Amino acid sequence: MVAGLNSVGESVRKNVTRSEWFKKLSKYERPHLGKATWQLINTFVPFIALWVLMVWMLQRHLPYWSIIAPMMVTAGLMVRIYIFFHDCTHTSFFESKTANRIVGAVCGILTFTPFDMWRTAHTAHHNTAEDLDHRGTGDIWTMTVDEYCAAPLPKRILYRIFRNPCFLFGIAAPALFLFVQRFAHKGASERCRRSVVVTNLGLAALLLASHFTIGLRTYLLIQIPVMSMAASFGVWLFYVQHQYEDVYWARHEEWDPIRAALEGSSYYKLPAILQWFSGNIGLHHIHHLRPRIPNYNLQKCLDEVEELRAVKPLTLFRSLKSLFLTLWDERQQRMVTFRALRA
Repeated sequence: MVAGLNSVGESVRKNVTRSEWFKKLSKYERPHLGKATWQLINTFVPFIALWVLMVWMLQRHLPYWSIIAPMMVTAGLMVRIYIFFHDCTHTSFFESKTANRIVGAVCGILTFTPFDMWRTAHTAHHNTAEDLDHRGTGDIWTMTVDEYCAAPLPKRILYRIFRNPCFLFGIAAPALFLFVQRFAHKGASERCRRSVVVTNLGLAALLLASHFTIGLRTYLLIQIPVMSMAASFGVWLFYVQHQYEDVYWARHEEWDPIRAALEGSSYYKLPAILQWFSGNIGLHHIHHLRPRIPNYNLQKCLDEVEELRAVKPLTLFRSLKSLFLTLWDERQQRMVTFRALRA
């Protein structure tokens, strides 16, 4: 990331106590029915319209390549729907818990993600982000330099394959949404298992309805590429929010949740159109400070709280370097590449 992010974040952290942070940011937590409803309208209306357009194009036997552009826009809208799902798991999208569960479950079916199972893993992620002693739940597999060097050869090979960008974003990301999330995690609670069943039944109903209307082949020709593109973009967003050069990591006894938010979660400054499609999730340092702030209040929070703007942003161009940062070096306190390890 931009050099000096940690020093800036640390300065901000020392000048504002945890209780002061909560006081400063609590007013942005209040859900707004009008904003939430408008987001649903301005996302689902074009989402449905694009589906109708793509189905029409395929039924008129237009070249398959001609629907790539609407597929890409639809994938972007699916990422935005996933952000609504994400907010609902934090019970922040609506004031009503019931509304959050209903809308969250529907968005979960559309994005192939079980509501309760994902919420459980994501809560663990918030409680342990950047804690080296509590990795492995709701995060990207990350090894330290010492762990990698001490690992047996098969594990090192497996880790290299997993951290390869082509595999991580091109294969693992779509597989996660299309296949892995069709099954409950080992040791999952009954509620989590039930959410997997409900989501799978919802997807089965979609397949059945498609079979009797537009045709299953038409549905799959659209859904699989759209889901794959959305999954790759979504996993990239999650990845870059916690995987950059000067990111903060610490052992549990030294772990500081405020530092984890300000220095371990990026302020990913995207072009306006990408920020819209990603539901402001790039303002991730704010989200980790106060997870109950809905996506539609994040920008206002950044604009009005000066200390949050002191955290230097990670730009789209600079974020590409994160593709090759694969290991956490505890001595240098930074992410490093496999090439740097060899050197």
